Amino acid sequence: MSDFENPVIRARVAALREKMRENGVDAYLVLTDDFHASEYVDSYFKCRKWLSGFRGSAGTLVVTQDEAGLWTDGRYFLAAAEQLRGTGIELRKMGEPGVPTIPEYLKQTLKDGQCLGYDGRTVTDGYARMLKSALSGKEIRFAETLDLVGELWTDRPPFPAHPIWELDERYAGQSRADKFSLLRGKMAELGADWHLLASLDDIAWLYNLRGCDVAYSPVFYSYTLLSADHAILYAAPEAIPDGLQGRLAADGVTVRPYLQVYEDLRALPAGQSLLLSRARTNVALIGAVAEGVKLIDRPNPSTLAKAKKNPVEMENVRQAHVQDGVAVTRMIRWLREEEKSGAIARGEITELDVSDKLLGFRRERPDFVDQSFSPIVAAGEHGAIVHYEATEESNIPVRDNSFLLVDTGGHYLQGSTDITRTVAIGELTEEQKRHYTAVLRGHLDVAAACFKQGCTGVNLDILARMPLWELGLDYNHGTGHGVGYLLNVHEGPQGLRLRDQNSGAPFEEGMLTSDEPGLYFAGQYGIRIENLMLCVRGQQTEMGQFMGFEPVTMVPYERRAILPEMLSERELAQLNGYHAKVCRLLSPWLDEDERAWLAEETAPLEK
Repeated sequence: MSDFENPVIRARVAALREKMRENGVDAYLVLTDDFHASEYVDSYFKCRKWLSGFRGSAGTLVVTQDEAGLWTDGRYFLAAAEQLRGTGIELRKMGEPGVPTIPEYLKQTLKDGQCLGYDGRTVTDGYARMLKSALSGKEIRFAETLDLVGELWTDRPPFPAHPIWELDERYAGQSRADKFSLLRGKMAELGADWHLLASLDDIAWLYNLRGCDVAYSPVFYSYTLLSADHAILYAAPEAIPDGLQGRLAADGVTVRPYLQVYEDLRALPAGQSLLLSRARTNVALIGAVAEGVKLIDRPNPSTLAKAKKNPVEMENVRQAHVQDGVAVTRMIRWLREEEKSGAIARGEITELDVSDKLLGFRRERPDFVDQSFSPIVAAGEHGAIVHYEATEESNIPVRDNSFLLVDTGGHYLQGSTDITRTVAIGELTEEQKRHYTAVLRGHLDVAAACFKQGCTGVNLDILARMPLWELGLDYNHGTGHGVGYLLNVHEGPQGLRLRDQNSGAPFEEGMLTSDEPGLYFAGQYGIRIENLMLCVRGQQTEMGQFMGFEPVTMVPYERRAILPEMLSERELAQLNGYHAKVCRLLSPWLDEDERAWLAEETAPLEK
């Protein structure tokens, strides 16, 4: 045996192939997802990691009797190559020349009459339909209810069932009963007898409940069925305290075991209709719906209602961002002190040190719940990796005479935050300052947008890119995404993108959206500046209702990286006005030395 062989992984793949033969499966698909397509997944769902040894957060494994391949993106090429070494699993680098997509590979590999299998609970209906469309020219059978890895994984972690808690109405701003009434009204408009919800953020919002079953997302594993006069919540009964169960019952809610939803879907009477969103429902659930039940495929009505923060939520969000701003501002000042002391120049402060320090500052804030996503703290050349995440293996010291990109967020009872600040360390070149100021201009121009009601993020994205395009520069990611209220930090239906991808919903009052243009130079540095903004109403004229944005993130920009002469008069006034507001709102929460430092950082800039 070679020193580089991995007998554990090889044995697991061999055992899977035996299970495949027993079930007549010729190719088996193992995704990274849980049963709800969550951005992060609990240890119970890490079947792909257990089977392949690859630890990255994104990747899909395809196993046939003759070969096995792991598809992942450029973030993980190096890590995957090392972690797959000796396993017999081939790394398939997504997007690289000559590498087929998974549908293309399956079309090339599977023969007429063969079978593709997967656990349909981890595959969205949309993804399954895409596979079936790609293979439509062949007589391929689909086995969609096979959890073959689960049959082999004898020491699998327990299914998560952490305590569920209630979000008080002073934070939610609306009662469960009112939300039930809203959705039932939408059901009546569409002629639906029942409404199935499988998306965890929609369910948590609907019931004013939160949990911690999914990392960085305060949700809990659940499904729900809503009718005209009743609501059924499918969750772990032991996770719901007795008092809360009583309050749910008083609101007409019955709690049933999590997986009983499949049995109840099979029992729906023929001739009735079921409203659901195929895009947010796994293929196994849809397959369980009783024959004769009409499916009404529409976006979940709760998704838009949830995105439009009510007045109580909007005010709470402003408060959450002041508290978060205090934490992030203190982190930046700490970096300045470490810079003065020479600790950074000596290489004593690492990316993980910065991440830990910021988390410590956040934990000191009132009503802090958790981080809202895995923090991105990227020094020097790591800043050019858009989704970089520091690990013990990749962790490097903060670079002198360069940028430190810090993209992090927090959950508070008053709402969720997501902020990026690019901090200058040491002396910057004129080119670095020009790049930073160009990104800042696009960021400011989006925040200052005045637009007619009905516009989407596709209409506005150009505002962020124009200052970069004028320099022959650009970035290859979206400019903004929706953010939930103490829920997922990435939530639709609105967004800011160059092309119509998850950006189709018009901006409406109360929507919370990120504004985060960037610029990246591989092997050198990255720049990104991000605030969250509430959509607010502007003037109404005979020409219609106009809208705008209110930035709620309260942290100063990088003063030493700004070239004021590059800013228009409006941009300069906007920048100085924002800094004055940051100083006014944060100062009461800071000590005397911190207030003096912040006053200097936010003093008016002049050309």
